[in-house]
Amino acid sequence: MSYTIGIDLGGSCVKAVVVTPDGKTLAKHNLPFDAAADMEWAGHLRELVRSIEEEQGGRPEHIGFSAPGLAAPDGSCITHMPVRLEGLVGLNWKEFFEFDKTIPVLNDGHAALLGEAWLGAARGFQTVILLTLGTGVGGAAIVEGKLLRGRTGKAGHFAHTSLGPDGPPDDCGCPSSLELAIGNCSLPERSNGRFTHTWEMMEAIDNGDAEAEKIWLKSVNDLATAICSFTNILDPEAVILGGGISKAGDRLFVPLRDYVTPLLWKTDDYELKLLPAHLGDLAGAYGAAANSMGV
Repeated sequence: MSYTIGIDLGGSCVKAVVVTPDGKTLAKHNLPFDAAADMEWAGHLRELVRSIEEEQGGRPEHIGFSAPGLAAPDGSCITHMPVRLEGLVGLNWKEFFEFDKTIPVLNDGHAALLGEAWLGAARGFQTVILLTLGTGVGGAAIVEGKLLRGRTGKAGHFAHTSLGPDGPPDDCGCPSSLELAIGNCSLPERSNGRFTHTWEMMEAIDNGDAEAEKIWLKSVNDLATAICSFTNILDPEAVILGGGISKAGDRLFVPLRDYVTPLLWKTDDYELKLLPAHLGDLAGAYGAAANSMGV
């Protein structure tokens, strides 16, 4: 049977899917690794592909790869990845896996949106934005049916959108960024040290903590403001929200819709769709597979 492997390399685990050309999932894998160990992730990747080949009784038709950082315009490798995953930048994946075909490489946010467009919440949309809300904020956009990449591959990094000039800079130098407004990375500062993760704050809100709810709704309002700007720039049919924070469900989507609606520039009677992502942590792996097959 013809099959494809889609691989998504994260900061502390390798996620992979084994799929057929029509999107049937044959296997799923999630392997943690020690990010501090010298290229432990690389050894895990080789072992994973070997084990999949043994399980499937032969080599895959295609392999696709996604990772944090910026991918080369020709999709051959990751060209920029600050701080983490030593050895990733410039690595030739065709040689690494001793594969007979090119292994196309994508940024993980771009891959996640391709996955959702193939098998998830973004199916059927020609212009759509994905935001992943977690430790930081990931993002990507498909515009008129094509993944938006930009000159260097950084298009769609909506995390680094400024909500004002006066706040502290994020890791990319952007002041008052969306990432700092809602990502878990900044929650200790936003909550004056009370919380380190959104779920701690949610628990406090459930227990009637008015101050925790104020902090949360400020972040949701900031997200709505950013989405309003994105809609004026790209005019999407839908905004898909994924990542751990999106699992807040109605506690996110209900106030978000309330904040977004009065901000939208209404040019017709179309209602912007705000939708939860469907593929979870495997979206990037599915997108890497789809990219390698050209679907």
